[in-house]
Amino acid sequence: MSKNKAILITGCSSGIGLCCAHELNNKGYQVFASARNKKDVVWLKSQGLNSLQLDLASSQSIQNAVEELLNRTEGQLYGLFNNAAYGQPGAVEDLQRSVLIEQFETNVFGTQELTNQIIPIMRQQGYGRIIYNGSVLGIISLPFRGAYNASKYALEGLADTLRLELYGSGIGVSIIEPGPIISAFRKNSYKKYQENINKEGSFFKRNYEGMENRLKKQGAAVPFTLPPEAVYKKLEHALQSKHPKAHYYVTFPTHLFGTLKRILPAKGMDWVLRKVSKEEN
Repeated sequence: MSKNKAILITGCSSGIGLCCAHELNNKGYQVFASARNKKDVVWLKSQGLNSLQLDLASSQSIQNAVEELLNRTEGQLYGLFNNAAYGQPGAVEDLQRSVLIEQFETNVFGTQELTNQIIPIMRQQGYGRIIYNGSVLGIISLPFRGAYNASKYALEGLADTLRLELYGSGIGVSIIEPGPIISAFRKNSYKKYQENINKEGSFFKRNYEGMENRLKKQGAAVPFTLPPEAVYKKLEHALQSKHPKAHYYVTFPTHLFGTLKRILPAKGMDWVLRKVSKEEN
């Protein structure tokens, strides 16, 4: 079923992308594991994976990667897993315009530009699967994650719209919504926090101290954290099912918050979310 089906996965240097690349490769897919940095591409190749350099913040990089991919697959592509993303911490009022733009360049604009280059290929062949890796933070918002919240909400809107527009094309569109997953996400987020947030000049200086503790904590930072294999199980269904789901919830927090958002009034939901993030309030 999966033999020789080509799939491109973005953001494979660690975590979810790396796990899914290996799992699908073991299942017989022709996996192309992309990464932003050249050294990671070399490392992925040493792991026995096909790899491409792909920086979603660069249109030229996206175009080069797609051209190389199609040359290596004879113009065919079964699946695209839009996994690459990062989180920019910080209170909304502390986010400079350039920081918000940078967050959206990778998480939204680059992701959709890549997807738009792949759609004509799938239309021509009459089939394909496009899967976005969203987040529980595309369903609910937590404080000091505004840039990331907004980027994942935007992906939800794009995925839902694209699913309607591609109806009848043979192309399935799904979005996976993980909650806490073991990965390098917090480590990378802490770097972005250090680069772009002026803690000393912020009204939220004391709150940031609590946030720093969470970002620097080793291992699972919150209960119900799952390994990346939990995301892979949803990805496998989205790729192989004759009727892939539009939305895949992964962790208990995603199921919980998705339900609470539907049944609670805004004030009640805000109370819950403040309690959840109490270490930063």
